[in-house]
Amino acid sequence: MKVDELRILEADELGVRLRTARRELYELRFKHAVGQLENSTQISKVRHDIARIMTVIRERDFGIAPSEPEPVAAVAVAEAPAEEPAVEEAPKPKRGRRKKEESE
Repeated sequence: MKVDELRILEADELGVRLRTARRELYELRFKHAVGQLENSTQISKVRHDIARIMTVIRERDFGIAPSEPEPVAAVAVAEAPAEEPAVEEAPKPKRGRRKKEESE
């Protein structure tokens, strides 16, 4: 399941998918505990699906919508910083142990 597929679904459909994914995770964990699960990577796949669904739901709660990607050339021109004169900083003092003087 891809995030783009989830973003086009209605809120009630997302809720249904979330409940079915959680139920599937419960069943997979039960099978794993009993020793009937052959492929344990299914558990992590279902967990990722649940996270994707919950992310889309939270995005909608906050009103976050995926934005269109900007053209690369426009971004590079817009983000080019104005040239500033180089300012040399004083070197930082070295941190370390001080050597004891030999004249003691």
